[in-house]
Amino acid sequence: MFDRIVKFTDSTSFINASKVTFASVVPVLFFNFLGYFEIGFTIALGAFYTYPSDIPSNLKHKIKGIIVTAFIVSAVNLLVNLVYPFPWLFYPFLVIMLFLSSMLSVYGQRATMVSFSALLSISLSFAHLHEGWEAVLYSGYIFAGGLFYLVVSLAFHYIKPHRYVELQIAEGIRLTAKYLKFRGDLWNPDADRKKIIEKQLHLQVELNQIHENLRQVLIGNRATSGNSSQNRKMLIVFITLVEIQELALSTSFDHDKLHKKFSDHPEVLLSYQNLAYKLASTLKKLSKSVHKAVKYISINDLKKELDALQHAIDAYQNNLGRIEASEGVWMLTNMLKYAKNQVEKIKIVEMAFSLAINSYDFKDKDKELEKFLTPQYYPLRTLIENFSYSSTFFRHSLRLTITIMVGFIIGKLLPFQNVYWILLTIVVIMRPGYGLTKERSYNRVFGTILGGLIAFGIVSLVHNHVAISIFAIFCMLTGISFTQTNYKISTTLVTMYVVFVYGILTPNILEVIQFRILDSLVGATLAFLANYYLWPAWEFLNASSFLEKSIEANKNYLREIAEYYNKKGTLPTSYRLARKNAFIEIGNLMTSFQRMVQEPKSKQKQLPQINKLAVLNHSLLSSAASLGTYIQSHKTTSASESFNFVIGIVIYNLNHSIAILRHENTSIYEEVNKDNLAFHFEELKRKNFSRLKNDDELDENEREVKMQEAQLVIEQLIWMTNLSDKIVLITKEFIKQNPDN
Repeated sequence: MFDRIVKFTDSTSFINASKVTFASVVPVLFFNFLGYFEIGFTIALGAFYTYPSDIPSNLKHKIKGIIVTAFIVSAVNLLVNLVYPFPWLFYPFLVIMLFLSSMLSVYGQRATMVSFSALLSISLSFAHLHEGWEAVLYSGYIFAGGLFYLVVSLAFHYIKPHRYVELQIAEGIRLTAKYLKFRGDLWNPDADRKKIIEKQLHLQVELNQIHENLRQVLIGNRATSGNSSQNRKMLIVFITLVEIQELALSTSFDHDKLHKKFSDHPEVLLSYQNLAYKLASTLKKLSKSVHKAVKYISINDLKKELDALQHAIDAYQNNLGRIEASEGVWMLTNMLKYAKNQVEKIKIVEMAFSLAINSYDFKDKDKELEKFLTPQYYPLRTLIENFSYSSTFFRHSLRLTITIMVGFIIGKLLPFQNVYWILLTIVVIMRPGYGLTKERSYNRVFGTILGGLIAFGIVSLVHNHVAISIFAIFCMLTGISFTQTNYKISTTLVTMYVVFVYGILTPNILEVIQFRILDSLVGATLAFLANYYLWPAWEFLNASSFLEKSIEANKNYLREIAEYYNKKGTLPTSYRLARKNAFIEIGNLMTSFQRMVQEPKSKQKQLPQINKLAVLNHSLLSSAASLGTYIQSHKTTSASESFNFVIGIVIYNLNHSIAILRHENTSIYEEVNKDNLAFHFEELKRKNFSRLKNDDELDENEREVKMQEAQLVIEQLIWMTNLSDKIVLITKEFIKQNPDN
């Protein structure tokens, strides 16, 4: 229990919550002591409005982002106060301001958080309306609160400059360990492999986010911390983690075939599964060590496990004899090679945390690394291009604006105590997707009722303002900590915080709770109805876009592999970028699929086809990565005409699928004759085997292994061709069932 508490208090979410809690509580305490509670409370609001924009990034972008957010939240508050006395101007102006604030989301993750902060500021501005110079002063205090939050955030950064990266690395190692654990589960004879692969796909989404966070910080900060041994060490670990995942993805085994092959010798596969689990447990131990910030001490002797597998292979060969066991030994040797490669990479991560790594050459590579970052620029053209009904940002902004205005009018016409609570509820829970909005609506109402009841009970029993203030600070800190991980708990604790604050300020606490629950119910209901009836963003409407991007990314990755095979030399940055994009797009496709599962059954159109296409694209990515890894790690001859022909057919099929999704004329694809495919596969076999037979530098055993490896590459090409054919067929079925998609 104690370990869990320590882990929670040392998490990224708790540290972020600590920053905003400190930045909000200190001004209130300080100015209350001086007799200016209102000023302190307003500065605290400014800090609270600003903190959402403090997302993972390099220091320069962090500072700029927080300052811009502080300016925007204070500006929109001032504008609301200045225009409010003029109803004929106020209502159209409010509509425009809400819509434009929401449309900021077109510029990416940070802009989305700035948009949220602006909408938050607009909603809560109705809690404290001012006129004239008072309004200017009030917005000035909000801006000061934003700047104070920046100071607090920078202080946290410089006190522990590497802690955020360490926590993200720890989480990345933990998720990678989980990924390898799933690979070990695949070796159970009765394993539900389809379900396990789906879990791996879902895990890919989480890994993509962690990798992107680390890219932004580690690569983005190289200009200022490029000489830091800690930054260099973490960059080594990050790159190695990506390689571990790629190696796992690129090495697939036919488990059914292997279980059948070794049915009389299950101890061999059991020995390998044990090794697979040890790889995962070693990374898990590493993750815990990094999270606790203690020196890593290895507990698993991976070399011993590799030796155990080698002994099992030798015993199998001795039992059956060299000739009869040759195919099985080759299969097991491939498994051993994969394990050895993973052990080598895990050793790099182990050394990074058990030794001081001071030498790793990134000289002249800074510009290459920066290509992996998401560009930070905000052209006006992007905003203008999204002023169209076809844009999901436009539809969501329109939906959100109308819902807030309806909530505002209802709050004005009916005897609600605090109309801003209705608006706040809409802003906080309303998301572009129906599923997430529905879930947050339920959690918001549940948390508000539960938090209100618990807090009322405490306030009824405890009448000491100091004690209630401590409860309030605790609830604010923990409530914000749970915002990203458990919204139900977060809402419960934040509601308790609000009730405690009102318990200090007003004796009429029961009325406060009643109105807060009622306001939350109205806001949640409006958000839910709007997402269902006002231009709903059902996932099936965007499914073809995610499918197209995933297929396109796989195609580009495969093209880079073929180009590298033809040209050889140093692995180009474009290859790594294509690989990164392929990983990200398959993750985006799975995220879309997850959102669709949360939607009403009637809106889950083509769910089986989308699931099939996601799995097929993942399998194609795995096969392509396997081919790319083989080409990089083996001395190969120049790509033959037959190889290029086969790769061309796979790319051709992927282009065909993209054309179907785009509703383009596909007659050109239907007319192409693929009868030569079998000939080219035979030609590949003949040339590879002829080359190996005539290689005098190889002994008989080496020649046999090389021939089997060549056969493996040919099988991957056959597998990719079959997968691309299936993608075309399922894509046709997908479009046929919903031609408007």
